[in-house]
Amino acid sequence: MVKLEKTMNKEQVFSCDWLGRTLTIKTGKLALQATAAITVQYGETVILATAVEEKEAKEGGDFFPLMVDLEERLYAAGMIKGSQWIKREGRPSDEAVLSGRMIDRSIRPLFNQESRNPVQVVMTVFAVDKENDHDIVCLVAASAVLAISGIEWNGPIGGIRVGLINDNFVFNPTYKEQAESSLDLIVAGTVKKAIMIEAGANEVPEEKMEEAIKQGMKEMQPIIKLIEKMQKDLGVKIEKKEIKPIELDEETTKASTLTEAWLNKNINGILFDKTYYTKNERKAAVKVIKEKCQEYLIEQGVEKISAKTATYAFAEKMIEAEVTRAILDEKKRVDGRKLDEIRNLTAEVGLIPRTHGNGLFSRGETQVMSFVTLGAASLSQSLEGLEGTGDKRYMHHYNFAAFCVGEARPARSLGRREIGHGALAEKALIPVLPSKEDFPYTIRVVSETLGSNGSSSMGATCGSTLALMDAGVPIKKPVAGIAMGLASNKDMSKWEVLTDIQDLEDGDGGMDFKITGTKDGITAIQLDTKTDGLNEEIINKALVGGKKARLQILEVIAGAIAEPRKELSQYAPKITSFHINPEKIREVIGQGGKVINQIIAACDVSIDIEDDGLVMVCGVDPEKTEQAIKWVKDIARDFEAGEVFTGKVVRMLDFGVFVELLPGRDGMVHVSELAPYRIGNPSQFVKEGDAVTVKIKEIDEKGRVNLTMKGLVENEPLWKDEKGKETGSFGGGFNNDRNGDRGNGAGRSRFGGSRPNHSGGRR
Repeated sequence: MVKLEKTMNKEQVFSCDWLGRTLTIKTGKLALQATAAITVQYGETVILATAVEEKEAKEGGDFFPLMVDLEERLYAAGMIKGSQWIKREGRPSDEAVLSGRMIDRSIRPLFNQESRNPVQVVMTVFAVDKENDHDIVCLVAASAVLAISGIEWNGPIGGIRVGLINDNFVFNPTYKEQAESSLDLIVAGTVKKAIMIEAGANEVPEEKMEEAIKQGMKEMQPIIKLIEKMQKDLGVKIEKKEIKPIELDEETTKASTLTEAWLNKNINGILFDKTYYTKNERKAAVKVIKEKCQEYLIEQGVEKISAKTATYAFAEKMIEAEVTRAILDEKKRVDGRKLDEIRNLTAEVGLIPRTHGNGLFSRGETQVMSFVTLGAASLSQSLEGLEGTGDKRYMHHYNFAAFCVGEARPARSLGRREIGHGALAEKALIPVLPSKEDFPYTIRVVSETLGSNGSSSMGATCGSTLALMDAGVPIKKPVAGIAMGLASNKDMSKWEVLTDIQDLEDGDGGMDFKITGTKDGITAIQLDTKTDGLNEEIINKALVGGKKARLQILEVIAGAIAEPRKELSQYAPKITSFHINPEKIREVIGQGGKVINQIIAACDVSIDIEDDGLVMVCGVDPEKTEQAIKWVKDIARDFEAGEVFTGKVVRMLDFGVFVELLPGRDGMVHVSELAPYRIGNPSQFVKEGDAVTVKIKEIDEKGRVNLTMKGLVENEPLWKDEKGKETGSFGGGFNNDRNGDRGNGAGRSRFGGSRPNHSGGRR
């Protein structure tokens, strides 16, 4: 039931029930200088969305200037930044960048691509309720604000998140439900077509993924209907811009007419006169087309500058159009491949010495080398954002230098593209990583793009698999990825799905449908398109073709390395994990961390201890690491009556002596238990530093260890001459801890750079 309310300040409210929760859109009150502004509330998550279109076109631009920003504010979650110095929000978090890119890919195809008026859409997070994920609310808000802005945009669209719990779909799952789900799918689209798909999955079969997409499209329809109701009730009118053609003088008009005619006649003959196997060959063919066109124009009396301008104005688009036509009409690709054929594949491992693991993957001219570095659990990435705080133990970072596309340009700071590509390849491998209990390492993979011509992010996925197995990380299964493309005419009446797209094939009417997975199912998807959306048949064909290609790539990976190496690199740190009694943690830590820091310094290791008693000891030297492990286990072990130890006297009292049984743990030998005869003063019998053999006589009700030296043959040399024998009486209380306190450490420790290990991060 959609309803409209009006208030005195002209605020207008629209709401509907969506999946058992109320979604409310308000407009007319906030940010009134923007072209349009709304707030969207779902549960208690609230987003302000604004859209602004500049009145003047951007001169000299050759693309539609759209900017999409998602601004996360920590006050939305009642947080103050943990940094000691900087308390205000800085650069967007990776999560904000990824969500912003997701929204951008959802709305961009529906703009008039010929427009040069800058448009900016900003979503500011006002409040989060820790149940309803704000990225979906931001997607809905972007659609709604554009729909009522009057900006030329062919929406509205809807968006939804789909989870899978116990083989049942859950729509817009809460954070708790997401943690239980084997699927994290976001779909955006119109009434009948999908425009954007983003997914992370735990080896979900293609058939189940396709069903999830279809069901998601169905369940997001109430959002589209609500926004359409808003448009109608608000009387929104969209004035389509008339893109006025540049007034051409007689010379330019002549050049343009001759250029179009020549290109129409000659592109096919040059572009398809032979098979162009490489990107450079195709670029050379395009250059020939442009040069010959200019030569023809000059022969026809066109001035040189006009000939060059006209050629560059028409050539690129007409070449792309001819590539598409050849695919649709003749099933022909410029490089001679069949529509479902992958370029040449190679995979290698262990090429670079001293790294913990590395792998090189090539597909055609796309070449990526990935490197693995292993570290202690304490080196995990600390996360702090609207979703809470935590740690991230697996990281994938993607680099894309100018040389990989044959260009020379200054190196800049990390861009959104690098963040997005790195996150996609990271998401692809997460389902197959070993658990922290089985492999308690922090894992960092860096993928260096050495050559790029068609989906280097999928190359990074394959390179990551190779490098992880080369490093000996026990991943459950290899993962591969492929990019599926599309050739289509303007009204989508003709289309063909392409496997492994490259350069000239990524034009208007296309798509970039990236699919990663194992032999058993999908682990990640990322789709964007340059069409007004994909129907169910296209999605089906892309998923089926993606699986076929993925299995081929997995065979090549298996040829390079069939399974993870059994041993880690000699240069990688070794981590041993074991459990101790949680009640013993404070004894391992010691007062003020004295004991554990002593172990760390003496053995050159790092030690992480968690609340449940999980201990992780990390070091490069096996002997020192083993020494540290034994040290911790000895401190944490339970003593039993009757056990015999040889240790040093560490403290002298009038009524007895303390003997160290294990590092940091000692017991007391009462004066009456030092010898089979009576000793008057312990200092007349032993001194600090002497080695003696003792047996645990009892452990009293307070946990104190009482020792005896009697009856042990190892001590007979001390008694030979009745050393220290004297008459007299002795007494007094005692405390087993020579420091008077066994320490006040907390249940969770942070030493040697260690930190608490929470489960961290979504997607």
